[in-house]
Amino acid sequence: MTMLRRLLTLIRKELQIILGDRQGRLLVIMPVIVQTAIFPLAATLEIKNATLGIYDQDRGPAAVELTQRLRAQRVTFTRFIDIGDERQLGEAIERQRVLAVVRIPPDFSAKIARADATAQLQILLDGRRANSGQIAAGHLRQIISGFEQDAPAAMPVSALVTRAWFNPNLDYLDYILPCLIALITTTGVLIVTALSVAREREQGTFNQLLVSPYSPEMIMAGKIVPALLIATFHATLILLAAVFIYQVPFRGSLLILYAGTLLYALALAGVGLFVSSLCATQQQAFIGMFAFMMPAMMLSGFAAPVENMPVWLQHITWMNPIRHFMEVVKAVYLKNATLGHIASLAWPLLVIGSITLGAAAVLFRRRIA
Repeated sequence: MTMLRRLLTLIRKELQIILGDRQGRLLVIMPVIVQTAIFPLAATLEIKNATLGIYDQDRGPAAVELTQRLRAQRVTFTRFIDIGDERQLGEAIERQRVLAVVRIPPDFSAKIARADATAQLQILLDGRRANSGQIAAGHLRQIISGFEQDAPAAMPVSALVTRAWFNPNLDYLDYILPCLIALITTTGVLIVTALSVAREREQGTFNQLLVSPYSPEMIMAGKIVPALLIATFHATLILLAAVFIYQVPFRGSLLILYAGTLLYALALAGVGLFVSSLCATQQQAFIGMFAFMMPAMMLSGFAAPVENMPVWLQHITWMNPIRHFMEVVKAVYLKNATLGHIASLAWPLLVIGSITLGAAAVLFRRRIA
């Protein structure tokens, strides 16, 4: 009981330092609210209200029908520019007036009329917006595929039925909001733990801890538990916003989600304490935290799928806790994955947590010695 009471005293002290004043409370709450409000709307890969150029060199019946189909959809492309010659085409793309251009060759209608399989279309994309261009090209191919299915029977057309599991409407919010649980939780845990020991050194209270009846393990636990509490609080805020504000249904188990969050927070706390033990000032700790966080987020699979990375880089991502927790969150949130499946995704977090906390403990003891 004495040991538990001492530990609770340490935890209370850390929480008072973090939440003791109004500015500290705002720093814990406001970034989460602001990021949850802005991030899903700003960091989106959806293409809406873009401009499409149509370069119709044919003017035949098939070309007119295809043009009408392109203009009929009003989600991806809401503005259209008729292009009359090659010079206008080049200017439209060069000046970023259009995201894509559909070029209809002069013999297009004639080839369609005689069911000629060599009838071709060309889609020109602005390569400076590569990702958006590829997504827009996918939408254009769907429209063209529908046009082909209504072409003469002799045309070599195959029916294509697309069905998206776990996100049937392909709504980007269904993807980004579960990822936000991982990204925002990461920032909170790293800030709390990475600055803790460095702050004690700057304020001159670290030496007082060393002469107190606390063991190094108790001191570490007293700094880790507040980070776990803040991680749980952040995850809860984002979850409530996702379900009740953005209307993204939660399909899994809250118990499994919070268990994965705590396991992830432990792994990150080890990283934060390791960085904090290395640094003498809070400024150094802050720089060290971002030196870890930015590459870790890039290699998490959020911005680009891990499978698209070089093989050697895919192996490196196994050491990245954000990657594993992001898979856990999406599996629980969107798929209602079973406990066995989540365990197969989360066991690397246990390994990473053991390594990072062990390394932080060793460095912590050396600093004390």
